Amino acid sequence: MDKAQLFKAITEKKSFLCIGLDTDIKRIPSHLLSEEDPIFAFNKEIIDATSDLCVAYKPNTAFYESMGAKGWESLQKTLEYIPKEIFTIADAKRGDIGNTSTLYARAFFEEMKFDAVTVAPYMGSDSVKPFLGYDDKWVILLALTSNQGNIDFQLLETKSGNRVFEEVLLKSKEWADTNTLMYVVGATNAAYIVRIRQLVPEHFLLVPGVGAQGGDLKAISKEGMNDQCGLLVNASRSIIYASKEKDFAERARDEAAKIQGEMSQLLDEYLP
Repeated sequence: MDKAQLFKAITEKKSFLCIGLDTDIKRIPSHLLSEEDPIFAFNKEIIDATSDLCVAYKPNTAFYESMGAKGWESLQKTLEYIPKEIFTIADAKRGDIGNTSTLYARAFFEEMKFDAVTVAPYMGSDSVKPFLGYDDKWVILLALTSNQGNIDFQLLETKSGNRVFEEVLLKSKEWADTNTLMYVVGATNAAYIVRIRQLVPEHFLLVPGVGAQGGDLKAISKEGMNDQCGLLVNASRSIIYASKEKDFAERARDEAAKIQGEMSQLLDEYLP
């Protein structure tokens, strides 16, 4: 999926919602545990209930890897079930020496056929560029995350006077254009969005932290939206775990609809 197609989906659905399929076997409704594949059964109902309200799904691969081979099978079935017009993100946070990153890229783009994968930039350009060699595939580079530990490295000031996350943005935008490179920017760091938009005005930002983590959707949209929206805002737990009962999919839809309704208003307000 290219940038134009992604923007078209946003405008047609009046939504820039990404739903995180962070499916934990210990948190899904108990009645699903008798299913042959409980994880896929849960994801299938969530997708059926919400696919008209979101433009992206983002499975965090750790939730599937933790279950070994069965988990990978559940992830593949989930990916194949997601409607083709919806953007898919492997939240895998990969990043290693070049030949290893080449194999990671092959796994997520050629074998599993995700549209995008999250990548950690710490090892530099040769660890990222193998992911950038695919048409209509995206690297979503970690820039400023929403966890408390981001202060350990990301907010440190360098000799240039920039913080480390600013150096990541400045350097990495030399590696690819806005059609293949996005950035992860946590919603709990809304105060930094203005600076981020100064450095990368045209790139899409994947913004986790809205919902259970308390990020401010309106503040993120006001400071972060550009003329092609430029935002994918993720919510995971607040949607998929809205209920532990048999009505879990219905309740998930209710929560997704609330966010989508707010997004529709924000697009009208801030999209040029």
